[in-house]
Amino acid sequence: MPEPSRDPRLEALINRLRPGPVRTVRVIGFDGTDVLVRFVDAEGEEAEVGRIPLREASMRQAEHPSELFEIGQEIVAEEIGRWREGQLHFSARACEVPALRSFLLAMGRGRVVTGTVSGVHDFGVFVHLDGEPKGLCTGFIRVPDLTWTRINHPSEAVEAGQRVTAEVIIAETRSGQVTLSLKALREDPLIRFADQVGQVLTGPITKIIPFGVFVQLAPEVEGLLHLSELTDEPVETPDQLVEEGELLTVRVAEVDLQRHRVRLSAADGADRP
Repeated sequence: MPEPSRDPRLEALINRLRPGPVRTVRVIGFDGTDVLVRFVDAEGEEAEVGRIPLREASMRQAEHPSELFEIGQEIVAEEIGRWREGQLHFSARACEVPALRSFLLAMGRGRVVTGTVSGVHDFGVFVHLDGEPKGLCTGFIRVPDLTWTRINHPSEAVEAGQRVTAEVIIAETRSGQVTLSLKALREDPLIRFADQVGQVLTGPITKIIPFGVFVQLAPEVEGLLHLSELTDEPVETPDQLVEEGELLTVRVAEVDLQRHRVRLSAADGADRP
């Protein structure tokens, strides 16, 4: 049985967000809204100079880092990479709450966790994870990670107060957030559908968009039929030809497991609208 490959763009993003080494640094000045710091090694000797951007200085709001730090102050910060001709950058906020950092570091990728949905919004779902530090809400589920089924709003998948079990995608020490996936614990329905390429199927139209229509092919499986496959006549939108709920006979042209997409074409010999 074929398996979907990982999205290389997602993998690259996850690698950039992984927690970095923790260093003790000393504040030596300010450059605009950046904090200039210098390494403090094991013998107490100062070494390389780096910087902490204001957005990485603290979870507290401040217009200038001088509201948060003093010259000569030693702080613990996480390395986040090299920019500006190789200068090392740090995040102090990633180490600001030790209990939160310890919790996040224990949230390894692929770990299965449980929690309670605290809020459902257009952009995603917040989850209180079991064991997180009191007073914080660390879990977040993006809309694409809620379900394999296409939905118009997250409230179609979960509701506030609901207990959920999810898989950890990544725990970000800098944002204090654990990105989760509900659908990762369920098999992608396209895996079992992949052998249907070339088959002619009939299903109802579930959604009409400006350049085509979605057709239900199997439970949790929809395919997109482009407007050009609907008719040879010039029309502006598919709703001039068909309506939602109407049965359509199509051919499965492609099953893309990586992008989780099914492309449809007109069925040979089938009547077009």
